[in-house]
Amino acid sequence: MNTSISNTARIKQKALELGFSTVGISRADFLAKESNLLKEWLDNGFHGEMQYMENNFEKRTDPGKLVKGAKSVISVLLNYYPEKLQKDNTYKISKYAYGKDYHFVVKEKLHDLLEFIQTEIGDVNGRAFVDSAPVMDKVWAAKSGLGWIGKNTNLISKEFGSFVFIGELIIDLELDYDHPDSSRPDKYRDSGRNIKDYCGTCTKCIDACPTNALTPFQLDARKCISYLTIEKKGVLPEEMKGKWKDWIFGCDICQDVCPWNSKMKPHNQQAFNISDELKTFTKEDWQNLNKPTFKKFFKNSPVERTKFEGLRRNIEFLT
Repeated sequence: MNTSISNTARIKQKALELGFSTVGISRADFLAKESNLLKEWLDNGFHGEMQYMENNFEKRTDPGKLVKGAKSVISVLLNYYPEKLQKDNTYKISKYAYGKDYHFVVKEKLHDLLEFIQTEIGDVNGRAFVDSAPVMDKVWAAKSGLGWIGKNTNLISKEFGSFVFIGELIIDLELDYDHPDSSRPDKYRDSGRNIKDYCGTCTKCIDACPTNALTPFQLDARKCISYLTIEKKGVLPEEMKGKWKDWIFGCDICQDVCPWNSKMKPHNQQAFNISDELKTFTKEDWQNLNKPTFKKFFKNSPVERTKFEGLRRNIEFLT
């Protein structure tokens, strides 16, 4: 058997053994088309106050700038669709924030996978990335055949929908590469990739967005509830009053209405489960939340990112 094919099979098998939902591999090429689209998105100011999106531009589109001699991008998905949800009629946080911060969970598994590669295959240089470095993770996952980037700008997997965490290993090892479905050219220029999408004529995500942040395959973060509740600093825009539908950290509206998420199976990761306390939190409980309780409930949680003061601001904006 060809060595690259053999190594690829061993790596994929190990990724599944580590608990990843699925894995795909693409060649670590320069992302020329995505580079142009990213520049256009930034030029339009759609990133709002996320200044970091302008930084390390070359690294975002050239994996060789992150790992010297990069040859392969190993993309993994980890399902986080929960079995149990918050109670109805309460302030809501995104499902990805129900449990432990995914950065820790996914990166630990990726480090284990890299250690396996270095131990079992040989002298391989690489780095693990989980949504906190200049890596276009959704693009690499799509190029690795794991799904397509939908009209809501999320990666959508036929098998796992869009409630998935994405991670990558960029390594300097040649592997056998997966190929996305590119059987027809993009209908929309803004999607920017020769990867077949299965959104079809559906516009449920766009129609459901209460702040009109979405157009097909493009997001104006300045209008996005997730951006406003997490990334936006200081005073919130008055014109958004009454449009948030009880979201205080993130927003899942465009995912909840997506038909590809209608039959998703719950994850099996204990770390992502919602706590009994959080599951029963009422609006009154959220309004009475103090700093010590915040630190207790949300230690090592994504919610830490907005800090107590930010969460308090968001709650007050809705009351």
